Amino acid sequence: MNGESGRAGAELELAARVIELVRKLAGHACEAEVNVRHEAEALTRFANSAIHQNVASAATSLRLRLHSDGRTAGGSTTLTSTDDLRTLVERTLAAVRVSPPDRSWAGLAPPAPPRLSAGHPGSGERSGLGFGFDEATARADPADRAERVRDFVRAAGGLETAGYCRTVYVSAAFANSAGQAVEGRMADAAMDGIARSDGADGVARLAAARLADLDGAVLGARAAAKARAASRPVELPPGHYEVVLEPDAVKDVLENLAIFGFDGKAHNQQQSFAELGKAQFDPSVTIVDEPLGSREEPAADLPFDDEGTPRRPLVLVRDGVTMAVTHDRTSAAQAGAESTGHASPVSRSWGPHASHMRLEATSAPGVRPGTGDIDSIAESARPLVAGMRRGLLVTDLWYTRVLDPKALVVTGLTRNGVWLVEDGEVVSAVSNLRFTQSYPHALGPGRVLGIGAGTVLLPDSWDRAHYAAPALHLAEWNVTGNASG
Repeated sequence: MNGESGRAGAELELAARVIELVRKLAGHACEAEVNVRHEAEALTRFANSAIHQNVASAATSLRLRLHSDGRTAGGSTTLTSTDDLRTLVERTLAAVRVSPPDRSWAGLAPPAPPRLSAGHPGSGERSGLGFGFDEATARADPADRAERVRDFVRAAGGLETAGYCRTVYVSAAFANSAGQAVEGRMADAAMDGIARSDGADGVARLAAARLADLDGAVLGARAAAKARAASRPVELPPGHYEVVLEPDAVKDVLENLAIFGFDGKAHNQQQSFAELGKAQFDPSVTIVDEPLGSREEPAADLPFDDEGTPRRPLVLVRDGVTMAVTHDRTSAAQAGAESTGHASPVSRSWGPHASHMRLEATSAPGVRPGTGDIDSIAESARPLVAGMRRGLLVTDLWYTRVLDPKALVVTGLTRNGVWLVEDGEVVSAVSNLRFTQSYPHALGPGRVLGIGAGTVLLPDSWDRAHYAAPALHLAEWNVTGNASG
């Protein structure tokens, strides 16, 4: 990835060239927008406590969307010579002439400056509206990632380990024929690893804007402690249990809320639970989408979305009241609203989704200091565990699938450690459990008994979304099966 971060301005120049080509070949009657994205990703994987793979890729891609005579078509390329760009424009113009009418076209984003954000020229190390771009992360090499893997493996104390450490650098630009032209860059890092002891797994993962903020030794020690504490589990019968969800489990809750709950397209189609202005959550719940990062968690995205709309913080839930859903220009026009800056290459088809959600952390009142196996309990979960009479401590949720999108009823399994808690003490590891639970109902009024005092920034399993999650103490979680079925 060395040298990749010295490209500022190249993408915007390329986007401008394509806009001029469209004007030359189609005139001003054709609306055009261009996204240019240079992305470099590097990944160091380890298994059996040894690195087995270093991979890296870097590519520049260009996407063009045209709207003419009520019709819309798009095209893309990774070839950027003058002839290649002309071919892309000609091919897309031919496609738009035979495309079906596009009655949902909402027009182009008007000129508007982005908020200062990740690596925006002139932003400096930090501004009040975003975090500073980290050059060292953008330039990270295999040795930088291997150092963190080594520390993870050593800290696991001889347990079998596996996982990855990755770094990403993106430089991008957007331009349209309405005069909007913006650019930005970002870098981030993530580490995710497990340790195994007598068939029990423990996990530790973290995302960060700076690779230097990932401490492999801390993560490895935590994964090993959880694996050791999860040995010799007992089985529990199905039923409704009080739970403390650690941040990794809360991340899954936030991800499903983002995709199926706060999606403006689903809301327009009445396929979302969200009712704007209604107290659907406990008063302790505030959820914000923060694409520009925050003082607490410096991780962010580019300062504009795929339609060129400047990104901004968006309060989705405040003090339990649902305040907003996410929109691109299409869903916003249908709702009589404005775009919230959540357009993506697939948002017109799959809906616009929040990808930097934070559940605000608070200090849980009236609970005593945490007890039990402290090393295996997330920091923000300890006081919540101490306040639980009888229930479950859950590390992670996985293989979750939505059964009812409207009510957001989700089924899935626990993973990487579950424990029975009695009178604030961890008394036994528990075999993995299946659950079937409405996520909004679990966070409903009167059902959130406590929220941890800090958040953990966690990477998404499939893309580079981030979720800032505290631990959660919930009154009820519907367990529908155990390890025996």
